[in-house]
Amino acid sequence: MQQSNIPEEIQMGATYFEQKVANPEVLQFQQIIADLWLERGLNELQNQINRCLTRAYHSQQALQELEAEVFQILIQQLSISLKTDKVAIAFLQGLSSLTIDGTTPKRLSSELNYQVCYSALPTGAASTKNLLKAWQLQQILSPQELQALQNQKPKAAWALQDDRGVVGWLIVTTSPFPRSATFVERLKFQRQPQFIERSLNITMQAIAQLRKLQALVLKCQHLEVQNCDLLRTNKLKSEFLANTSHEIRTPLSSILGFTHLLKAQGYNPENHRHQEYLNIILTSGQHLLALLNDILDLSKIEANQLEIKKETVNIPDVCRSAINLVKEKASDKNLQLQFDIDASATTLVADSLRLKQMLFNLLSNALKFTNKGAVGLQVKQKGAFIHFTVWDTGTGIAKEKQPQLFQPYVQISNVVAGRQEGTGLGLALTQKLAQLHGGWVEVQSEVNRGSQFTIVLPLTTAVATSETNIQPQRSVTTDIRPSLNSQATPKTVTVMLVEDNFHNAKLMTTYLRKLGYQVTWVNSAAQMWEELPKAKPAVILMDVHLPDVDGLTLVQQLQANAEYRHIPVIVQTAMAMKGDRETCLAAGAIDYISKPIDLQALANMVSKYSDLDH
Repeated sequence: MQQSNIPEEIQMGATYFEQKVANPEVLQFQQIIADLWLERGLNELQNQINRCLTRAYHSQQALQELEAEVFQILIQQLSISLKTDKVAIAFLQGLSSLTIDGTTPKRLSSELNYQVCYSALPTGAASTKNLLKAWQLQQILSPQELQALQNQKPKAAWALQDDRGVVGWLIVTTSPFPRSATFVERLKFQRQPQFIERSLNITMQAIAQLRKLQALVLKCQHLEVQNCDLLRTNKLKSEFLANTSHEIRTPLSSILGFTHLLKAQGYNPENHRHQEYLNIILTSGQHLLALLNDILDLSKIEANQLEIKKETVNIPDVCRSAINLVKEKASDKNLQLQFDIDASATTLVADSLRLKQMLFNLLSNALKFTNKGAVGLQVKQKGAFIHFTVWDTGTGIAKEKQPQLFQPYVQISNVVAGRQEGTGLGLALTQKLAQLHGGWVEVQSEVNRGSQFTIVLPLTTAVATSETNIQPQRSVTTDIRPSLNSQATPKTVTVMLVEDNFHNAKLMTTYLRKLGYQVTWVNSAAQMWEELPKAKPAVILMDVHLPDVDGLTLVQQLQANAEYRHIPVIVQTAMAMKGDRETCLAAGAIDYISKPIDLQALANMVSKYSDLDH
């Protein structure tokens, strides 16, 4: 009989079969039967796991629960195929699956014990003393005990390992086959280690697929949420653009219309009506600038780029300044404008401009939605906080709509007017500015009974000499105040204006010449280099966006030129975001002013730097 393909340990007990089965083909057939047993068990395991994976795709189960289900399938199939109830899986204590827990160390110690988490036996069904008979749930096994099971023959433990080390063990023990076992049963016994290892490989591959699937499901859910947010944001921004278009077109119509009238009628400074036209044009332009600033401020806040400059603020002065800004609007609507402040509310540490901006936003909103009665500002000190309350007798806001008030681009319809007004940025910006000061905004409102918006800011003691409270100085000085009629500036002082926009150049040239400066205007880098030797300017006003060479590059070139590096360069540009000033100064500019140009600030700068002793 040929026995080359028959395992040695089975050959020792095969005398009976050698007597009964003398045909080698019959022996080979018996091996095929054993192989079929192995493949059938593996196929059944794979089918059950596949069904689990399919359910996992459509379910919302956690990864840990899905892993537990796969491990139970493995234990069940091993128990059935090997005809043993001594099958278990043990994980590190505190780790009930392969899923990484945030509390689990990345590298595992070889001294950590393992705890039986899954078993073919119900809890308490067997003694925990004999590891080769059964494994009770919650039983603790040491690494040494598991290593002994792994090294024994036949092997009884298989390690579950990942990049952290050994995280768990599969434990299987079977009874040795009796002497009366058939030849096929002996062949099956020989294939048991292979069956267990392949079953474990199938299971671990399924766990890996589960993790990938779970990651994809979570990613899809995250993308769905993001898509919903994007759709909502796009809708809000579309509405915002429509509202902003309305807000821009209204003052722009006034600017264009009254400018057309002035041009058609011929401007006469003595004509009071023409002065009224100019006031309307100026007010409308200021409204457009305020709208643009609100948009930029909110963008800076959302990008964590807006900085507040804290200083000791005179509370009554700031409040009166904000009230003066809306006094004309209140008068136009025949509304009373009231102001009440505690005598104790004198100063606090805050950004005075931003505080005035917050108060102006609330007062403007109150006037917008109040058609009769009054609007007021009340200031009280309560403990360590100052409360600025803007109240009105207007339309009020329904309770269910109040949570939307501070969302950017969201507007609440005006009940009286029957339409929306504004851009929906004022309250959102006010709340964010308050938060930057360490405070918040509260609201109380009832429909047809008015509203109260309260800015609550911490009352911080000012320390004028403390370095922590020293803020960067504004680029505009306040001690020099040249006027249009000033003759203090010598006419020999030449300013070179590098600006490609005709209207901006015309504005600055006209204004500076009225102050007594001699202005040389060039609209390109080439013209600048051509005129520099002849003009010999005391100051250069440099635009950034030029047709031939970038303005900052020109500043650097001037700094590198020994003949011209002494000339102070003031960058005047529409770049108004955080870091733009620092970028200009880093290029070599001595100062920076953003467009639209504040003419008084421009005059202060030119006067300051043209008087320097170069």
